[in-house]
Amino acid sequence: MGIKTYKPKTSSLRQKTGLTFKELTTRKPHKPLVKSLSKSGGRNSRGHISIRRRGGGHKRLYRVIDFKRDKIGVPGVVDTIEYDPNRSAFISLIKYKDGEKRYILAPLDLKVGQTVISEDKQVDISPGNAMPLRLIPLGTVIHNIELRKDKGGQLARSAGTGAQVLAKEGKYAQIRMPSTEIRKIHLDCRATVGQIGNLDYQNISIGKAGRNRWKGKRPSVRGTAMNPVDHPHGGGEGKAKGGRNPVTPSGKPTKGYKTRRNKRTQSNIIRRRST
Repeated sequence: MGIKTYKPKTSSLRQKTGLTFKELTTRKPHKPLVKSLSKSGGRNSRGHISIRRRGGGHKRLYRVIDFKRDKIGVPGVVDTIEYDPNRSAFISLIKYKDGEKRYILAPLDLKVGQTVISEDKQVDISPGNAMPLRLIPLGTVIHNIELRKDKGGQLARSAGTGAQVLAKEGKYAQIRMPSTEIRKIHLDCRATVGQIGNLDYQNISIGKAGRNRWKGKRPSVRGTAMNPVDHPHGGGEGKAKGGRNPVTPSGKPTKGYKTRRNKRTQSNIIRRRST
């Protein structure tokens, strides 16, 4: 891993940084595991914009990732480590002993030629191996964690993230999330050992607005710069501050406003994330 800088031939290049990608082993994805990916531009089925600030961007192909890790008992060898335009983490192509190939999220220190396996019994605690939480020792850093058994990993999937197994009590394990939240997850849920790689992703400086446009991110206009008809913060004489607590264009509070309504899983959260 590493961050590269650019010669300041333009003012934007002076601030721009990027990844060296030196750990990648190929430039082309495995074709059978690639699908087309359409874009909505932030519009719903009626063509109305339901998510602002989306649109444009470079064309992408979707890589089918094995989040379930349900190929039990079949060892696989790491064939490649690849770039994925759809996520911050790198991905690895695993070639299994029976000939099948699948993509998984690439954990830190995973090397080409290394063997990984997904099991329902105790295996080595090495990066890339997957097993139920009941078999993972306390203190282990994990990623791609299921919330429901056999649903597929949903937690700790972005670059540099990793959760930690703190305790096991009854049917549940206590997991500390990347946000520092502590949550109970059933012991039958599967997780993968290790921290997600590409740690330097968070240190990248975009450098110019056009780089975000390549990602499909359109400009964000401040509410205070709008007219009253367009935003609750709009209008006023001179440079006004909005005159109220920060809200969305529809009037909902945006800072400190609790949006969680899932009371069914409320008891699974032991401690909220620290602020």
